[in-house]
Amino acid sequence: MKNYERIFVIVLDSLGIGAMPDSANFGDTGVDTFGHILEKMGSLDIPNLAKLGMLNLHPAGNMTGVENPIGRYTRLSEASNGKDTMTGHWEMMGIKTEKPFKTFTETGFPPELIAELEKQCGKKVIGNKSASGTEIIEELGEEEIETGAMIVYTSADSVLQICGNEETFDLQNLYRCCEIAREITLKDEWRVGRVIARPYVGKKKGEFKRTSNRHDYALKPTGLTALNALKDKGLDVIGVGKINDIFCGEGITETHHSDSSVHGMEQTIDICKKDFKGLCFVNLVDFDALWGHRRNVEGYGREIEKFDKNLGVLLEEMKENDLLIITADHGNDPTYTGTDHTREHVPFIAYSKSMKNGGEIKNEDTFAVIGASIADNFGVEMPEGTIGHSILNELV
Repeated sequence: MKNYERIFVIVLDSLGIGAMPDSANFGDTGVDTFGHILEKMGSLDIPNLAKLGMLNLHPAGNMTGVENPIGRYTRLSEASNGKDTMTGHWEMMGIKTEKPFKTFTETGFPPELIAELEKQCGKKVIGNKSASGTEIIEELGEEEIETGAMIVYTSADSVLQICGNEETFDLQNLYRCCEIAREITLKDEWRVGRVIARPYVGKKKGEFKRTSNRHDYALKPTGLTALNALKDKGLDVIGVGKINDIFCGEGITETHHSDSSVHGMEQTIDICKKDFKGLCFVNLVDFDALWGHRRNVEGYGREIEKFDKNLGVLLEEMKENDLLIITADHGNDPTYTGTDHTREHVPFIAYSKSMKNGGEIKNEDTFAVIGASIADNFGVEMPEGTIGHSILNELV
């Protein structure tokens, strides 16, 4: 079997395709991110996803599958105990997470954690609740600027986020405080998946705007992954978007920060035009951050359409011996209650110009088939302790 020279894995952050059997255990009954978007909107302008088989895999609304899809497609279930960015991406590359990360959605962070953060940062904390990032800046931005305090908040995710006005709380100081928060939250009882710096500009309500200088401080993966194995064998491992942050740089040889999901696809297209051998691993976060958490169905739908347009460009640029895999890391049903991620199956769609034919392949019970298949393609052994098995023989 001829192996692929380059593999592109694109994660449409939060584009789930229906509830997993255990979704009720996570408070998610009847969820379906992609399906419910289509039901609400009727149809989407997604000719490229359609021809790859997305609607054959998951028809909904007024849309059904095409007669001869050119991609191979299936649904993946998550083996890890979670429904977040970290567990999803780590599992793709071989790590099964048994112990979920802590969330503080209902109560805010404990007084002991806040006191330690104030002491080490030298700043008073305001906020300390679950909130939308844009809304809490509107509510507390003027107070932060006036008093020199710092806005700390969480969300439905396992995150601690710190807002800082770039003009009064300079970026380096904001990053310093986030590094302190990351160290503090390594304790088991406070263990959050990510600390996120959320810089913004503006002087008063109505003018505040978040900037693209966001920075994520994730936990290091709990073991070696397919990325480490690829890098150790001298292959390229290119991260686009927040991939480098999710893996704390582990196994990454080159990273590209994205200002938006559209920008992330433009970067991926540019990378496709260059020579490399190995993996280009892409996260497109706007589906989740801008639309899923904010329960904005139309915004989410339009973001899928924007992706599809650039997907068409990428498909044209791909070489004969390239493989494209499109997937997701969890769900975030914009029609569901609350603002949390949702426990869902995710799509797996694979395509290469050299594929003999498209069609459905059997469902898999872990995201880790992705990393295992990539390792198999490049003749690399997966690290000890990882999960997953290769389905490379289905992708030819």
